[in-house]
Amino acid sequence: MNSSVRNIVEPGMPDTQHTVAPAVDRSGLLFPLDALHRRAGRSLPLAIPLPPEALPEPERSLLVHERDMTRTLEQFHRGTIHLELLSCHQEDGAYWREVVLRLDGSEKAVEFGAARIVLDHFDEPWRSQIVEGYRPLGGILNARGIRYRSSPDAYFSLTSDPYVTKALGLQGAPTLYGRRNRLRSTEGDLLAEILEILPPQ
Repeated sequence: MNSSVRNIVEPGMPDTQHTVAPAVDRSGLLFPLDALHRRAGRSLPLAIPLPPEALPEPERSLLVHERDMTRTLEQFHRGTIHLELLSCHQEDGAYWREVVLRLDGSEKAVEFGAARIVLDHFDEPWRSQIVEGYRPLGGILNARGIRYRSSPDAYFSLTSDPYVTKALGLQGAPTLYGRRNRLRSTEGDLLAEILEILPPQ
């Protein structure tokens, strides 16, 4: 296990920097968010798998596709996007993080994301930009000229938990919609595993 670990801990949340994580199950509906919740000692939100046609609009149009998610959200919201980094650590050659995608200027939250990014597939300066946690991964891939495939393989509704609710600036426990997605290079290399959750539209 890589001993280089960085955590951003919310006030009142336990510091899990020295916690040894259990073996990671990458098959869960909410992966990698489920692994990050367990690592931080948070309870998992309730999620229900859905066929893509069961998602409401506009969430269906924003989630059910194989396009670049960053560009899809920027086109829908008519603005450019940056990241707010909530937590991150490196483990076994992968960079794990939780982020909120926000519109430049207004800071409106347009997505909550949890990601496991395989850093071995990125050279400098792209690796440093990923770890810096300001530019969305899709934007970095596009700037580098990497051709990749977005392959969503699960969709769900989710009863938002306090952590995601606070991150998105919401109230109560709203029902949210999201997808589990994998990014692969055209050669088939796994670049990232991402869970994408949208706030109410």
